[in-house]
Amino acid sequence: MQAKDQIGSFFYFPSLAFHKAAGGFGAIHIGTRPLIPVPFPKPADEYTLLIGDWYTTNHKDLQGMLDSGRELPFPDGILINGKRSPNGADFTVEQGRTYRLRISNVGLQNTLNVMIQDHSMTLVEVEGTHTVQNSYTSLDVHVGQSLSVLFAADRPARDYHVVVSTRFANATLRSTAVVRYAGSSGPAFGSLPAGPGDVESSLDQARSIRTNLTASGPRRNPQGSYHYGSINVTRTIRLASSSPGLSAGGERRYAVNGVSFVEADTPLKLADYYNISGVFRLGSIPDAPPAAAAGDGAAEEERRETAVMDSDHRSFVEVVLENGEDGVQSWHLDGHSVFVVGMDLGTWSEESRDSYNLVDAISRCTVQVYPRGWTAVLIALDNVGMWNMRSEVWARRYLGQQFYLRVYTPTHSLRDELPIPDNALLCGRAAAASPSRRPARLSR
Repeated sequence: MQAKDQIGSFFYFPSLAFHKAAGGFGAIHIGTRPLIPVPFPKPADEYTLLIGDWYTTNHKDLQGMLDSGRELPFPDGILINGKRSPNGADFTVEQGRTYRLRISNVGLQNTLNVMIQDHSMTLVEVEGTHTVQNSYTSLDVHVGQSLSVLFAADRPARDYHVVVSTRFANATLRSTAVVRYAGSSGPAFGSLPAGPGDVESSLDQARSIRTNLTASGPRRNPQGSYHYGSINVTRTIRLASSSPGLSAGGERRYAVNGVSFVEADTPLKLADYYNISGVFRLGSIPDAPPAAAAGDGAAEEERRETAVMDSDHRSFVEVVLENGEDGVQSWHLDGHSVFVVGMDLGTWSEESRDSYNLVDAISRCTVQVYPRGWTAVLIALDNVGMWNMRSEVWARRYLGQQFYLRVYTPTHSLRDELPIPDNALLCGRAAAASPSRRPARLSR
């Protein structure tokens, strides 16, 4: 893997079946090359916070619940770097110095709020984009998202709580870690600070997260030199999540635009690369939702299919994510970052474009959609391949709320995509394919 035109804070995890609930995740930090300026002084040190909801039930039993038509229960706790209070993680700091925290929500379903007792945090980066450096007393991190903050150790030398708590849930779970000043005079004390209250405050915070236009990214040129707001949009795709409920056989499914994803017997990238028919069907998911799915969060009947949406390499598309349900949704697109140009409560319409941020919208790869609301993103499809578009609420993804976006080019240029390695492991129907030659792609 070559981390070429990318910097920032990310994490890895197992994505098949329900393995994510078993752990196996960790942080990925991509640093800036030495000659590229960074828009803040080098911190004294940096720490990783992997936060997530936690279940005492093992992942196979959680998977069994979903397979039997039940929903996941409320989690048993919150973990910070695999630990929970009172025996939580701790981070040592020296008074008068500044530190960087890289935070990722590696959980299964819950938005989490992060705060440091008696300290403010300056947001500096979100999933590879340097941000306008706003100061926050707490930050919402939706499931699947990553960000990094700076905080100054400018308080009296003692211990302070790092508080992580659930958001938008019927009950509040809370866990703590400790920021420990060198020469600390004693343990953290006082009541734990309360998190923010309503959806509107979280929405306002999300809108305040913007790109630092003058800062360099992975290259020396400023991030603002890419004028995404001036590019002609060639296609609009509306994606509505839906929860059709239990089938006659007692199965629970989730869907996108009325289609519930079914796993194939062959990895879709291999099927596409080796021109293997019968694995998936191009155009098997529409560009817009059925009326019922867009309106009240429940489609009359979902269609089950290995859903693949076709698209053209180097096209520039508008995607509107619509949430007609009562919970926060979180969406991720592999292989690309997206410009989050708008989000609001209520129903999206063409007039909603008047409110788009076409100047300094944040560019990231995982974006939230608030209850009974919408989020609009612009995407430059500059990466050839077969890319998973999925719900980061993992039960929903496991039960069908995902599809694949095929970014296609008819040319076989090494500039666009390298050939499959000769030693690649081939499985499913691709096991009989020869890796020694590059076959023709599926026709349009």
